[in-house]
Amino acid sequence: MTLTVRVVAPDKTVWDSTAEEVILPSTTGQLGILSGHAPLLTALDIGVMRVRPGKDWVAIALMGGFAEIENDEVTILVNGAEKGESIDKEKAKAALSEAESRLNKVQNTENRQEKIQATQAFKRARARFQATGGLVN
Repeated sequence: MTLTVRVVAPDKTVWDSTAEEVILPSTTGQLGILSGHAPLLTALDIGVMRVRPGKDWVAIALMGGFAEIENDEVTILVNGAEKGESIDKEKAKAALSEAESRLNKVQNTENRQEKIQATQAFKRARARFQATGGLVN
């Protein structure tokens, strides 16, 4: 049995196909979904979703949102998403390095909003780089 998986961002549908297995970056950790999964509604963190339509895995960078699992249908509504294969790995690596530097600079500042923005930018850059197959410490 397979799952019907849809990843919908405000500007496009990133994935709409069947899959054997899905791994989601929920706010409480990685969440594996197989056919027959119990109904569930969960918040998603910024991170990499992995979907296995056949033998190989496909990585999709998610920018936070929600997932609903019911009757072997996985509906994912996100703020933004990109397939790893469509992301330039070198640009993603440079963006990650820049985001990490910015995050390190604001760690000792009193400006809470600046820290939150830098942390979110770092998470987005890390997810994009990981979706390309890049390894992060």
